[in-house]
Amino acid sequence: MVRPYVITIAGGTASGKTTLAEKLLGQLGERASTLCLDSYYRDQAAIPVSERIKVNYDHPESIEFSLLIQHLIALKAGQAVIVPVYNFSQHTRDLSASIKVESRPVIVVEGILSLWESQIRNLSDLKIFVDAPPNVRFARRLERDVRERGRTAESVTQQWAQTVEPMYQSICAPTLSFADLVSDGTKPIEETLKKILDKIQI
Repeated sequence: MVRPYVITIAGGTASGKTTLAEKLLGQLGERASTLCLDSYYRDQAAIPVSERIKVNYDHPESIEFSLLIQHLIALKAGQAVIVPVYNFSQHTRDLSASIKVESRPVIVVEGILSLWESQIRNLSDLKIFVDAPPNVRFARRLERDVRERGRTAESVTQQWAQTVEPMYQSICAPTLSFADLVSDGTKPIEETLKKILDKIQI
């Protein structure tokens, strides 16, 4: 078996990471699988809802990196993994659901802090950071969270000011230095997509 090629995509919230990952997966089809960092948020079911909304979900401690790393190692070894499903409106894992991810020639790891953890960087063959200015990211985040995650505009705005942007500046943005390729999240991604596909040897 040929060892899977791991592409890790990081960047600020709503910078265009998921769009890039989806376009890449669309090009590769059955040759690729993905691990999304959002699936690995820690379950907050043990604490009241009023306390769950106070958790800093943009800090590395909110993510179960150990499970993500375990899954990535398994996929690189040719084994399938069972990935949890996260309920963003309730800040809990959906224990009645899960997703089976198969090992394929290309594994895409995507998420805000995916380049923060050194073990993930060491397991990656190509590290990408998608960059976009704060005003663009905020507008996209606001629209997405209200439409898809059952959030209010007030709660999204408050979270942005209190944790999202401060954590981006202090924790996420510095990981750009680990990237092999930086993509402008405000421009068409075809050029970035071509550069990635040119590097993949499968």
